[in-house]
Amino acid sequence: MADLRSDTVTRPSPGMREAIATAEVGDDVFGDDPTVARLESRVAEMFGHEAALFAPSGTMANQIALQLVVQPGGELLAGADAHVLVYEMGAAAAIGGISSRTWGSVGANIDPDAIAAMFRGSGGYTVATHAVAVEQTHNLGGGGVVPLATLQALRDVTQAAGVALHCDGARIWHAHVADGVPLSDYGALFDTISVCLSKGLGAPVGSLVIGSADKVARARILRKRMGGGMRQVGILAAAGLYALDHNIERLAEDHARANRIASALAPLGVVDPSLVRTNLVPLDLSKNRFDAVGLTAAAADEGVYISPMLPQVARLVTHLDLDDEAVDKAIDVLVRLLS
Repeated sequence: MADLRSDTVTRPSPGMREAIATAEVGDDVFGDDPTVARLESRVAEMFGHEAALFAPSGTMANQIALQLVVQPGGELLAGADAHVLVYEMGAAAAIGGISSRTWGSVGANIDPDAIAAMFRGSGGYTVATHAVAVEQTHNLGGGGVVPLATLQALRDVTQAAGVALHCDGARIWHAHVADGVPLSDYGALFDTISVCLSKGLGAPVGSLVIGSADKVARARILRKRMGGGMRQVGILAAAGLYALDHNIERLAEDHARANRIASALAPLGVVDPSLVRTNLVPLDLSKNRFDAVGLTAAAADEGVYISPMLPQVARLVTHLDLDDEAVDKAIDVLVRLLS
């Protein structure tokens, strides 16, 4: 079996299980869990922010962050393929009362000037733009990395307009490893950031909202309102701390394996290896006999599990539980099916 559906399918390693089993815990709703406090403080420091808040999922972390920077009835700008709009069940509108408008689906190749041209001010009966959300790395953009210079230019135009900037940084660790950009450099650009511990880093659950102390104090209220207040959650925070200690730099191995898969499949015309920068391998099936669902089913019959993302796009994801033998199996099966 070679499971390339997502980097969320990993299981805690023995070392991580030991950290979970021996974690010092308290009641986090009362602010008494020391392991959660250590995790929150550490992540905030890594990104150069004042505070962070542990949340049970990336979706909740994103939606808390959006409510911190967009008032009900205000507008969020994001890409048409943004996770916060495509994969979070309409939560921005349903929970946050947030109106959204999108730019075209361009993945990580965003144009700050084009985004700035979309800004609307307050007054009259228009919906004012409150915030912009970007994704690092970009999921439907095939794990693409938004260049630091692009993000800096976007920060300049948002700041000039008084518009907040949020980063859905579920896989920002991968961008950090791929481009060598310090996490604090990313942190300096954003008003709010969400980061995930279970995508690539091997933790069983958990994300964090990062921002100023005032924002995180409000985020704690929003988390409770959304049902995210937990008690002895230090057992999960301990897994996150272990992940930060052991599983960030090794992401380079996942990137290398993803590029090896892309290079093997490139002659079949389904992927450009030069665009595979991190651990996601998108397969363009528009000229193949398979569509995404069909290829997913055929590969699963042979013990290779992938994900259909769009009708003609399937996705493979490398991760710490996927070794070279599993990669070889995936290559053999997919080359045969796609030929």
